Amino acid sequence: MSKSYVTLIITLITLIGLSFQLAVVSADGAASQSTREEVLAHAEVQGALAAIDAWLEGNRVYDKVPGISAGVVYDQDLIWDSGYGYSNVEAKRSADADTIYSVCSISKLFTSISVMQLRDAGKLRLRDPVSDYLDWFDIEQVHDDSGPITIESMLTHSSGMPREAGVPYWTGPDFPFPTREQMIARLQNQRTLYPAQDRFQYSNLAMSVAGEIVREESGEEFAVYVKLNILDPLSMNDTRAYYPEELRGEQLAIGYSGMERSGTRVPVDPFFTRAITAAAGMTSTVNDLAKFASWQFRLLRNGGKEVLDKFTLREMHRVHWLDPDWETTWGIGFRVWEVDGVTTIGHDGGCPGYITDLRMIPKEKVASIVLTNAGDSEATRLSANVLKVITAALKEPEAPSGKQMPDFSKYEGNYGGWPWGGETAIRQWGDQLVGIRIPSRDLGDAMTMYKHVEGNTFVRLDDDDQEWETIVFEIGGDGKAQRITRHDQYSTRIERK
Repeated sequence: MSKSYVTLIITLITLIGLSFQLAVVSADGAASQSTREEVLAHAEVQGALAAIDAWLEGNRVYDKVPGISAGVVYDQDLIWDSGYGYSNVEAKRSADADTIYSVCSISKLFTSISVMQLRDAGKLRLRDPVSDYLDWFDIEQVHDDSGPITIESMLTHSSGMPREAGVPYWTGPDFPFPTREQMIARLQNQRTLYPAQDRFQYSNLAMSVAGEIVREESGEEFAVYVKLNILDPLSMNDTRAYYPEELRGEQLAIGYSGMERSGTRVPVDPFFTRAITAAAGMTSTVNDLAKFASWQFRLLRNGGKEVLDKFTLREMHRVHWLDPDWETTWGIGFRVWEVDGVTTIGHDGGCPGYITDLRMIPKEKVASIVLTNAGDSEATRLSANVLKVITAALKEPEAPSGKQMPDFSKYEGNYGGWPWGGETAIRQWGDQLVGIRIPSRDLGDAMTMYKHVEGNTFVRLDDDDQEWETIVFEIGGDGKAQRITRHDQYSTRIERK
């Protein structure tokens, strides 16, 4: 074999290898750089978002929630957001992605990130006793076999400290949150519930004390530190470590009580979390929390350091506490749990007049955000359903190039009229229709797919795509379906209010 022939073979092998590498990089790059428009052009995503929209709207109406703001993040884009109802019922001000809500315990994520920033700067160690940093921290330890209460045990809710700071600040109408001095003074009379790192006990007191460590070691007030070191770098301009009373009823949603015996809700007075701010005092929007989620996806993908080191964020996302029941798991600040074999992280929040939820699947770079202004809303359930449905849709293959989807818009609407109440929302999903049962607690269980047969006739599909009974749409003079016939029974289009 000649030398030139060998050289040619080596060159070809090198070029093939390089081409393969470029193909992989290109594929990864395309996946990570898909534009919002490209994602939204996916028929499965369109169908999932239409179903989510109809289901959230129905939940708001039937649960009589004043307002809901919701969003879906995919990698670096808020690919979808919507508002339902009102942030201010009296003024009929609509809720949207810029509406500010109290996010309550989602604040704990920012507190934990602050602590980890200081850890990385060499100002503290997670396994150090809290008393090494706060000379006033002398809560009575009633368990002789307990080790010290450490910074890490506070961030994982395994410190054994009481849930609250010994003040009835969740009691209205005044919500008397303590000042820093009052919290410190009250601590002298409090006792541990369990030995440190013995079991899980969610603790607002512990996270408030963690905020005090941020204050002590940074030399900045907690709200100032968070703004300078997290919010400003991420351009979270509508997020604050306080309740902006001057915006209440305008950009800041008015919080409303849980449903009272009379079947009504009443506005909740403004509240100021003071010493409990690090645990429950922040306010934010869908748009800002989308930036917060995208930052995490970006940092985990790109590496390096942006607000945090990549490996520090990974550390926070890992399980650091597993309760003996093998069900309660917690990272550093983040709730970490398994859903259908996939690691999900995030946090929810509940304050007077507001229930909120942020959850993410880092592996899939998908997040859901649901913010509400009702004291008894089920934002966590709503957010969990949104995340599950949109994540499944994003994994579905796209339709073959050039395939034209039918236009089923004339069938879309909500249909009801049954004596047992409720309704069915009909929306297009690719080349099929989906019927969503409203009200319902689980969006996946509430959905039924319908395959087009001919004309205005469709057939119901079961989970195995087996065909069952037909449904027929009756078209009115305006060109839209007015009635559905199924099992010889009718349901009629209803007007949504």
